Amino acid sequence: MRNKKLALLMPLRSILFILVFVAFSAATGKQLSDISNIWSVAASVINILFVLALVLITKNRGGYLKLINYEKGKTRLKQVFAMTGIILLVGMAGMYLAGFICYGIIPYAAPMMIAPIPAVLAVINLIVLPVSTALAEDSLYLGCGVRQFDNKIVAILVPAFFFALQHSFIPTLFDARYMIYRFISFLPLTVILCIHYRKHQNPLPIMIGHAVIDLATAGQILATSVIPGFYEILINE
Repeated sequence: MRNKKLALLMPLRSILFILVFVAFSAATGKQLSDISNIWSVAASVINILFVLALVLITKNRGGYLKLINYEKGKTRLKQVFAMTGIILLVGMAGMYLAGFICYGIIPYAAPMMIAPIPAVLAVINLIVLPVSTALAEDSLYLGCGVRQFDNKIVAILVPAFFFALQHSFIPTLFDARYMIYRFISFLPLTVILCIHYRKHQNPLPIMIGHAVIDLATAGQILATSVIPGFYEILINE
C-alpha cells in the first residue's frame, strides 16, 4: 500500500502523548512527574486508538495487513528468535549508552518506567501493552513510514527519527536531559528496525520481538505493583 499522506501520521503519536499527559495533569492538579507512572496505561489506550484508526483509514485501501505487508507463511521461527535477540541486545545497549551520555551512569534506567500502578491495571497491561504497542507502533512507523518513501535514506531515517522521538514523551516530562536520554536510548534500535524492514518487508519478526521487550517491561511493572517494597529495592540498587 503506497500513499505518502500516511507518513504525515508519524508525528501525531508524539503530539498525542503530550496532549494526554498535559490534560491529565491539568485535570488532576498533579505535576507531570507525579503522573509519570501511568505511562503504560496511557500507551495502551493510545495504541488501541491508533490501531483502530489505521484499520479504518486502510479499510478501502487493502486493509491493515496490506499496510504492514504481512504475508502468511513468510516468517520462520529462526527469524523471530534472531530479531527478538537483536531488539533485546540493541535496546539494552542503547539505554545504557544514553544513560552514560546523559547521566554519566552505567547501567541507568529511568525509574518511572517500572513504577507501580494499581494492581488490576498492571495485570491487564501485562498483555495489552506488548500486543497493542507492536500493532500500533510498527504499523505506523514501518507501514505508514518506511513503505511510503522511495528514497532509501529517507525511508530509513525519517521513520526511525519519529519512532525514537515518540519515546521522549512516554511519559511526558519537560526535562531536556530526560527527553534526550529517551531519544538516544531508542534511536539505534529504530534505525536497525527500519533498515531490516526496508530490506525484508516482513513485519512479523519485528512485531514479535517488539512485543517481547514490552512484555518484559510490563512484567516489571506488575512485579513492582503487587510486591510491597520491590520498587524501592530496584531503584536503590
